[in-house]
Amino acid sequence: MTDSADATTRRRPRGGKTAFAALLALLASACTATTGDLGRPRPTVWSQLLAPEAGFLAAAVRGEAASPFRLTDDEEQMRDRAWRFVMPASPHSIFQGEVSNLAHTRILPVAAQSNDVSDYFHGLTSTSFASQSSRYNRMSEDVNADRLLIGPFRANAMRVVSMDRVRMRTVESSPDVAPEKQDPALARVVENEGLVFWVCERLDFRLRSYRYALANLVVEMPSREAIRAERAIMALEAEAGPLCRMPLNDAFGEGTKRPVVYKG
Repeated sequence: MTDSADATTRRRPRGGKTAFAALLALLASACTATTGDLGRPRPTVWSQLLAPEAGFLAAAVRGEAASPFRLTDDEEQMRDRAWRFVMPASPHSIFQGEVSNLAHTRILPVAAQSNDVSDYFHGLTSTSFASQSSRYNRMSEDVNADRLLIGPFRANAMRVVSMDRVRMRTVESSPDVAPEKQDPALARVVENEGLVFWVCERLDFRLRSYRYALANLVVEMPSREAIRAERAIMALEAEAGPLCRMPLNDAFGEGTKRPVVYKG
């Protein structure tokens, strides 16, 4: 980020290292038992005010793009819809769920998330089921739930990407836009594009996790239900393709690796 972006960041209200530490100290009591639909936090003082501010500070310290601009309705909705995909596929991964919560708010970097494809399998087999068919059915339900949510997220992301093009054209062409708003505008585009990359990265991880679980279930307890689960995984993969190939704004530069720098 340039000096002007640093200046914008410095103007954002912050209470220094002591306040930041205090926000993190609230974490244990603020994050537990506050999850709503799709694992998202219910609106609380923590989730609405403290966590976003702590995440902004943490992202800035890590050198990630961090815009002080308020979120648009579509940007807010896109972040809500991303939640399902960045959370662990297994509902029994309580610790990893909290890590993903913190990554979504930007308090922790994405690298803190687990990349162990066996996590879902272990969560699936750690629960008591009436028969092996129940495990296959649970996997099919999880995979199909992912698939049904990709379309709405993609439509939402396309609206955000379209408005980001308008945003940057206006920044570049309008003499009425103050110079100090240019870097925060670009930072927001990077944030939005990075969120799409992150979702695609975690979708790929989910697909690999589901395939790992299916293969190991077949080895341990073969069942005809494996065919249904395999078809569900193939359908999820087909649905994820258009999302992860959609044209974006090349906020990271043409020809560069698509890094995941923003979450939340």
